[in-house]
Amino acid sequence: MKTAIVSSSSRAEGDTSQIVQYLLSHSPATLFDLSQYSISFYDYEHRNRDDDFLPLITQLIEYEHIVFATPMYWYSMCAQMKIFVDRLSDLLTIDKPLGRQLKGKSCSLVSTGYDLIAPDCLWQPFDLTAKYLHMQYQGMLYCGCPEGFDVKEHKLSMDRFIS
Repeated sequence: MKTAIVSSSSRAEGDTSQIVQYLLSHSPATLFDLSQYSISFYDYEHRNRDDDFLPLITQLIEYEHIVFATPMYWYSMCAQMKIFVDRLSDLLTIDKPLGRQLKGKSCSLVSTGYDLIAPDCLWQPFDLTAKYLHMQYQGMLYCGCPEGFDVKEHKLSMDRFIS
């Protein structure tokens, strides 16, 4: 399955980024790091239609599965991912044909946080967004890292996620 990883974080070498690097080294996937794109917040007047959002989506629709990777900040996705998810609204207004091409694709979530167990409010926006876009949400890989990320500690979970 052709997989894209859409990654976001305020720390380039943070815990979530370490999981992304593990996934990339153990499975065929293509990384799209949101920090490398200029994507502005959702605008009802669409004054931002010339930023990197629509070109990025045009690339992502070529993939069958999209993994969203974000650390948990204040029990939610990080700001960069929230902006990206908000901009999916553009696919319902200014480029519906592009948005319809997400139908039938699958997605999942990769996240880390201080809590040992992820709260439902972390994964629910991805599940509900997938349902709205007629995508299949396939679950989450969450690694609780109160003392920092340790590959050995989470290796089994990451390997299960890959398979």
